[in-house]
Amino acid sequence: MNDKNFMALALEEALRAYHENEVPIGAVLTDEDGILIARDHNRIEQLNDATAHAEFLTLQAASRKLKRRRLTDCTLYSTVEPCAMCAGALVLCRVKRLVYGTTDSKFGAAESIFNVVDNAALNHQLEVTAGVMEEECRALMQKFFSERRLKLSG
Repeated sequence: MNDKNFMALALEEALRAYHENEVPIGAVLTDEDGILIARDHNRIEQLNDATAHAEFLTLQAASRKLKRRRLTDCTLYSTVEPCAMCAGALVLCRVKRLVYGTTDSKFGAAESIFNVVDNAALNHQLEVTAGVMEEECRALMQKFFSERRLKLSG
């Protein structure tokens, strides 16, 4: 499988979040052989936990499954550019590579506002590939927030 295939799986997770009235972000983590290790989606409202982001939950599940905290041979796929919390977690877990769909101009920490994942001041940097299935990822976010604004104004 290639980046587009794994991003499609992350989009499936984002759709689950959308149907659960969560901000539609999904993530999957694979090992260097392209084996799917973990997947999840935002569950902030469901768990009443501001840290229940798709990336964070996926990293936690992968660490439990692999019984290790360092994920040095892994790639994380996220439909949206990770926030500072999730980008920091990617660095702390020593994830090898980040692939994401669309940028996040309000919270992004891989290029938009900060660059946590490739910061030379830190002891680990990730390889980054941006823009995989960008239109699909962006469209789902726009649809969610457009519908939310309509509900609030109606």
